[in-house]
Amino acid sequence: MNKPTIHPYIPIAIGVLTVGLSAIFVKLATADAGVIAFYRMFFSAVIMLPLFLISYRSELTTLTKREWLFTASSGIFLAIHFILWFESLNYTSVASSTVLVTLQPVFALAGTALFFKEIITGKMLTAVLVALTGSFIISWGDFQVSGAALFGDILALLACAFVTAYLLIGQNVRKRISLVTYTFLVYSVSSVALFIYVLAIQEPFTGYPSSDWGWFLALAILPNLLGHTLFNWAVKWVSTNVVSIAILFEPVLASIAAYFVLHEKITTLQLIGAIVVLTGILLFIIDVKSIKKKLFTKNT
Repeated sequence: MNKPTIHPYIPIAIGVLTVGLSAIFVKLATADAGVIAFYRMFFSAVIMLPLFLISYRSELTTLTKREWLFTASSGIFLAIHFILWFESLNYTSVASSTVLVTLQPVFALAGTALFFKEIITGKMLTAVLVALTGSFIISWGDFQVSGAALFGDILALLACAFVTAYLLIGQNVRKRISLVTYTFLVYSVSSVALFIYVLAIQEPFTGYPSSDWGWFLALAILPNLLGHTLFNWAVKWVSTNVVSIAILFEPVLASIAAYFVLHEKITTLQLIGAIVVLTGILLFIIDVKSIKKKLFTKNT
């Protein structure tokens, strides 16, 4: 394999930074959560459209009904994730929301064990308990601040559950569909679902300040298209575990940005809870890496 032109850690760092700014952009926008989510996905799909039409549209004819169903379901779950997560930011802090959404590996444990019969070790369960303890500490601290903050934490946890469902479906479908086709279709379905949602709650699609349109576009370009594209490029050169561990810095960067941009302070319980959550997730990833290494050694 040829060496990359730049060190993979540089794109990974840029990817984490752009994804970490997502919550800040949402907080800065004045539109409803559903509207922000709609334009994030719609602009992403529109930007991808030329590439899809030129190089990948022929792949549509090869998709089975099952693949269409799974892809559509994935897009709907992603739409719900964004609605819940963006709404959570109206009630709780960036620090609490991003840390709780980062619990995705914990939710994935139950999903992969249930649907893909993957191995669950005692160390994994311990790591899960550690992470859940951290989330309880955060929620308890927010509850002491206000009931609204606790409600925001619950929304963030639900958002984490739905993004996990989106990723689990993707794990199955992406084995047979190219990244560009799958991503474009998911973003398109998600846009349609969010369009219907915004119509249902009777929120306007226009009339927002020019700054909001800038945040909508920034969400589409930076976290969606740039951040995740850089992660997908990096996994050609480094282990996916490196990317998984790097993503743990997202809530750290988001909290720092929120402190300087939004003047959000981090409470002691939030800090303790965040450290416990990230420790649990890190232990989980390390154990998964260890199991994969043992299986690889056994098979070779």
